[in-house]
Amino acid sequence: MQKLTEMDSSFLQQETPRTPMHISPILVYDQSARRDHPVRFKEILTTFECNLHKSTIFRRKLAGGAFGLDTPYWVEDPDFDLEFHVRHIALPQPGDWRQFCILLARLHARGLDMKRPLWEAYVIEGLNKVAGLPKHSFAIMLKIHHSAIDGISGAEIITAIHSLTDELVPPPADDPWRGESDPSEWQVWSQASVNTLRRPATFFDKIQRLVPAVIRANRQSAEHRAMQRAPMVRCRFNGPVSSTRVTDALIMDLEQVKAIRRAVEGATVNDAIVAIVGGGLRKYLQSKNELPDTTLSCTAPINMRQGSSSTSSGNQVSNMTISMATDIADPLERLRAVNLSARESKAYAEALGTSVIMDMSEIMVPQVLGWSMRAVSLATASSNVPLPFNVVISNVPGPQATLYLAGARLDLIMGMGPLLHTMGLFHGVFSAAGRITINFLSCREMLPDPAFYQQCLREAFEELRRATQRAASAAARSMARPNRARLPPV
Repeated sequence: MQKLTEMDSSFLQQETPRTPMHISPILVYDQSARRDHPVRFKEILTTFECNLHKSTIFRRKLAGGAFGLDTPYWVEDPDFDLEFHVRHIALPQPGDWRQFCILLARLHARGLDMKRPLWEAYVIEGLNKVAGLPKHSFAIMLKIHHSAIDGISGAEIITAIHSLTDELVPPPADDPWRGESDPSEWQVWSQASVNTLRRPATFFDKIQRLVPAVIRANRQSAEHRAMQRAPMVRCRFNGPVSSTRVTDALIMDLEQVKAIRRAVEGATVNDAIVAIVGGGLRKYLQSKNELPDTTLSCTAPINMRQGSSSTSSGNQVSNMTISMATDIADPLERLRAVNLSARESKAYAEALGTSVIMDMSEIMVPQVLGWSMRAVSLATASSNVPLPFNVVISNVPGPQATLYLAGARLDLIMGMGPLLHTMGLFHGVFSAAGRITINFLSCREMLPDPAFYQQCLREAFEELRRATQRAASAAARSMARPNRARLPPV
């Protein structure tokens, strides 16, 4: 039995029918090496069963909470039923890419059963005619609540259910797991009373740490700032979200994205992704006559784990805000602007400190925090108040080693995250097996044409790739000219 942290509990407080708070990795498998027979659903169930011991997430449920006056407990579910969580479905024929995306969006739109362990897995067959996927492939869509994992721990869960070899069944493991009873009413309410009495002291302690940290971070940021922070603006993705979902994905070669980031000194793969999304958003909003004169910005989660503290559970993240330079037409100049903004934002987050950012959620009673967050979110979404960021870009490095499940090779990873009011466009970025994907999610009212937005992202990627190639060619020619000048005359 383990209590949730306040940060983990905050994701429970944001759960509503219109804003389900789960993360959804999508895993696509190539089973062409299975010459004897295709992977059977029973084999997938066995694989999950043999790997349950690798993560506490699989078999624990929520209990307690004192009606929101305290954070609930994680309890090992004595009634755990694997076949409830792992489901088997097929894509309707003819089964093209668009139908695949529609199915993923509809599955993601449905919330989890909050009385059971907070995850589900959908084994999806019928992908033979989906362009870009291997022949005879199948997919697994996971849904894991954000209160249990962040992006990094989600990637660790993916690794946990796979093998490094094409073995059909994982070797048996020593699994001493046992179910637990829910905490007693006395335990729940006594602990809630103690924690409530401690909150005033916690409040003053956190404020005493926060104020100097903010002053220090602002001073350091002002000393090293090379450009002004992006102005706050709004766009169509900053209103109330509905319960519908739409999705699509841009799949790119990872080496091509790495070549793009090498065009600007100090740039990262994440900078290249932000520049691509910025270019795609610019094209999309221009087509709607809605492009602001000033740049839009994104919020990007930052992993706060410290080496040895890395675990496959809970949230240990902060965020930084990055300008997407949507007001810059030139793709290479946009990448330079993104890189500069990202470096400044990361320096500010580091100066502020990790523990201060993560511990501020301990100040308020969980239910009050939830009410406040939902009220502020809805009020802001229904107003014209400018926002510090407009979309979410979450970049999670996936496993780079070749992974297998029941003898099938993991060929592609995508990922969707939650939407909130004022945060109606989420870009999940996953890299694995030599490819990197931008898997975006929105609601149908905000993004009625997801295929067109995917096309905008693709055009932005190609423009940036060509621009960096031209810059590299020009640099090579410039370096070669002095050598030709020194050649003796013929």
